[in-house]
Amino acid sequence: MKRDLRIGIPSKGRLADQATSLLQQAGIRFRRQNRSLFAKVKQLPIDVTFLRTDDIPVLCSEGAIDLGITGQDLVDESGTTSVQRLRLGIGNCRLAICVPQHFQSGITELDGKNIATSFPNITQRFLAQHNATPHLVELSGSVEVMIQLGVADAIVDLVETGSTLAANQLKVLAEIGDYETVLIQRPGLESSDLVNRVVRRLEGVVIARSYSLLEFNIARDLLAAAEEITPGFDSPTISSLEDESMCAVRVMVRNQEIIEKMELLEQLGASAIIQVPIHNCRL
Repeated sequence: MKRDLRIGIPSKGRLADQATSLLQQAGIRFRRQNRSLFAKVKQLPIDVTFLRTDDIPVLCSEGAIDLGITGQDLVDESGTTSVQRLRLGIGNCRLAICVPQHFQSGITELDGKNIATSFPNITQRFLAQHNATPHLVELSGSVEVMIQLGVADAIVDLVETGSTLAANQLKVLAEIGDYETVLIQRPGLESSDLVNRVVRRLEGVVIARSYSLLEFNIARDLLAAAEEITPGFDSPTISSLEDESMCAVRVMVRNQEIIEKMELLEQLGASAIIQVPIHNCRL
């Protein structure tokens, strides 16, 4: 008997909250009862199942779930086969080799050294490219303190701001890769209308979170110069004002550029410059 589409998401932690928020914003709404493992999605033939984050790549590869939300780092570490459908723009981090601040040698000097990590497979593959074969101490929890405890000479761990490294008198020796949260699909799953609807809905939210609408008034003789600053996704929306010498402009701008664009528009002579959040979109 054909079952409903099954999406696996983390059962707890920050990523669980982010994944839930992302799905809800995409109109994939559900309610988890107590600590149940499954939840039915309203108005769609979809089940959401709550799993350990590092189990999701394996369960997706084995066909227990059809789609999964998890970290790229965990997918790479698992060595499993799955299809990456979408980068979700959350959970961004770097995986790095970290050493004591007094360490002055290069990567090759880690040959034969003890390295503590939760990512032994990624670590081994990366160091093999640099002709280094360390002794890996595999741990599932925090590894920053392992050098101070004398367990390791170096660690491989996820780095976000670097403040934890500084607190433990560590520095980054080399970056292995940049990672983020992704939507993966099990091998062999047909890209059905429902699967593509889920991907498209999530894509709409991911794009919307990267942009804002910028609205402003500008003199018509300055419109061409304003369009050079904010050309928009395809082109800006231009509306007439009661004063025929003026017009109102609405345009999509990347969030990371929004403040700079507002300053440039103000210098040009624009007024009533307003940033409006976008919650969902289709481009």
